[in-house]
Amino acid sequence: MRSLNEKCAVVGIFDHPEASKLAYFSLHALQHRGQEAAGISTGDGEKLYTIKDRGLVTQVFDTQKLNTLKGHMAIGHTRYSTAGDDSILDAQPVFARYDLGEMSIVHNGNLTNAKEVRDALIKKGAIFQTYMDTENLIHLIAKSDQHHLTDRIIDAVKKIEGAYSLVFLSRTKMFAMRDPHGFRPLSLGRVGDGYVVASETCAFDLIGAEYIRDVEPGELLIFEKGKAPKSIKVFEPTPKHCIFEYVYFARPDSNVYNQNVYEMRKAMGKALAQEQPIEADMVVPVPDGGVPAAIGYSQQSGIPFEMAIMRNHYIGRTFIEPTQEMRDLKVKMKLSPINDLIRGKRLIVIDDSIVRGTTSRQIVRMLKAAGASEVHMRISSPPTTDPCYYGVDTPDKEKLIAANMTNEEICAFIEADSLGYLSNEALLASVNGKEENYCTACFTGKYII
Repeated sequence: MRSLNEKCAVVGIFDHPEASKLAYFSLHALQHRGQEAAGISTGDGEKLYTIKDRGLVTQVFDTQKLNTLKGHMAIGHTRYSTAGDDSILDAQPVFARYDLGEMSIVHNGNLTNAKEVRDALIKKGAIFQTYMDTENLIHLIAKSDQHHLTDRIIDAVKKIEGAYSLVFLSRTKMFAMRDPHGFRPLSLGRVGDGYVVASETCAFDLIGAEYIRDVEPGELLIFEKGKAPKSIKVFEPTPKHCIFEYVYFARPDSNVYNQNVYEMRKAMGKALAQEQPIEADMVVPVPDGGVPAAIGYSQQSGIPFEMAIMRNHYIGRTFIEPTQEMRDLKVKMKLSPINDLIRGKRLIVIDDSIVRGTTSRQIVRMLKAAGASEVHMRISSPPTTDPCYYGVDTPDKEKLIAANMTNEEICAFIEADSLGYLSNEALLASVNGKEENYCTACFTGKYII
């Protein structure tokens, strides 16, 4: 429905007797970051155990499966396929046996030089089992002439470019690594006598972990039983955090890049009310992404906030032929207006983004059919004009409506009475950031790599 999806989620649990179960619950909290496949690898000091499959976390795992995942350390992954295919072979963790033993890897992000690295490895005799860029790392580590795994990991990441938050599991150690720009989030916490790393802190809340800090851009953390995590600065950090984590991807109850997502989205809504004011009777969010920004818009403007659109959370995927009629029906299955609340009212509808524009048009039509006298669309981010190459599933540029139409043309296409976006400057101010610290390529076309 959105045509724009999050990358993946990663988690690592170290030195805990219930490692597999904590990994399971952590992945459950991170399910919003990927719904196509899930997997967990565990280690008991002698052997690695792996289970992965297509489906949601609750569909892939049950108590019996979790009990077979033995050991005091675990890494896990939920997948949305931004690179590779959607087959079970492309689910993670990626597991391999090599000259130093066994290893599993999970990866959030996209490697921008993946094809060049893969082609070079194939010429040297490497045989690939998947289309995932993550598998490049297995081969780079296996072929490294370094004698220790830590040195091989460092050797491997110096040959890749792009966005990556990585967690590695060997038979005795766990490693966490973040790219020098810190595109994708990764946080460190304490759980019991052990440690946890995860893409978002909402995973910590569910398993009762204490947040310690973010893994720094360019930092490698090494977890070894009986020792505090060892930190190695592999690269000098040059932060370029993905600003869309604040706009849309991260859960509102998470702290990302050391700031609370809910508060950032509410600040965006307040800034949007200042930049794009309009007279109306109520502020209505498109659930669920538009809710915090709509609250901020309402507080700043003084216009009442109403949940005039209800979302059905129990609609799964449909495999009906994707005709326009079926796409319209799918929106109606997911979103339902409260007609008595809407009838005769002027609405300010808040959403976090417009990608292709078709969903926004269906929402506007739905609200007008419910009796709204005016529908004014307000978007709590700048126009999405460029695709992402750092781990977000974005349509090609020719399919992004803001790259091919003016604001007035988009407004006419979605059949709204007016349309207003948040400026890039106001977005940065809302997240207390400077342009040099964030990646805003999807709004500006200024690519970091």
